[in-house]
Amino acid sequence: MLPIPPALQARLDSGVTTLCRCWLITRNDGATQGFTDHDEDVVVNGVTCRAASGLTASEASEQLGLAITGSELSGALNDDTLTEDDLAAGRYDAATVEIWLVDWSEPDLAVRLGAGVLGEVRREGAAFTAEVRGLAHRFAEDNGRLFTATCNADLGDAKCKVDLTSATMRGEGIVAAPVATSSFTASGLDAYADGWFTQGRLAFTGGPNTGVAVEVKSHSAGAGIVTLELWQAMPQPIGAGDTFTVTAGCDKHFDTCVGKFANAANFRGFPHIPGNDFLVSYPVAGESGHDGGSLQSF
Repeated sequence: MLPIPPALQARLDSGVTTLCRCWLITRNDGATQGFTDHDEDVVVNGVTCRAASGLTASEASEQLGLAITGSELSGALNDDTLTEDDLAAGRYDAATVEIWLVDWSEPDLAVRLGAGVLGEVRREGAAFTAEVRGLAHRFAEDNGRLFTATCNADLGDAKCKVDLTSATMRGEGIVAAPVATSSFTASGLDAYADGWFTQGRLAFTGGPNTGVAVEVKSHSAGAGIVTLELWQAMPQPIGAGDTFTVTAGCDKHFDTCVGKFANAANFRGFPHIPGNDFLVSYPVAGESGHDGGSLQSF
């Protein structure tokens, strides 16, 4: 049961209320923004909930059990509150949301109705619609260690232990010229072998995309030309002179862990586990390897 302040309960019981809903959104870059469906700004917990976006919400559903429930938020993109660039840059991906019922005539009278995270965000022109998922969505995520041939650690994390701050694992470059919306030639990376940064992480440190990070789809180096292709287009066009840092990539295979990073001791996969091809294989006359022996070759 929600603990409702006595003064707010008294106003609810009177039948005449001055209520509105407010949403406090904490983005993945740490910034907190507030929005309300009231026609004037409302301050909740020190955060000004802006009315300019015209934010509204659909009916929220709740039920017993572990089924994922939630609602939707919709509003207008506004330069002072919600921007197209912030949405495209992924700053609202998996952002946390608190939903409050507030007496706008006395904002200290408020009760938190629930919390969740932002899911899918759809944009149409100057409007947007965002899915708000209930906390039960965590139960739909894979947790724990999986027995797979590939490594389940992320390069450079506490399980992997590769030092991505070293000069061999981290490069600083400058965009020489854009090739397409998500690829460009670069300078400053001539010392690194072809493919070294494939599946790595690139973060812009200068230019209109400063602070945006993205995974590298491919890194090619040949004939004195270094080209990087990203997995997605940036919020703003990539331009000559933009600066960035990029870290080495890993395909999570054991051979890569040994040959590229000399990190076999921290490999978090099971490279000798039989694959699907072995499990569905059958004896064929004239072929060796089906003598009833052990699986040492795996």
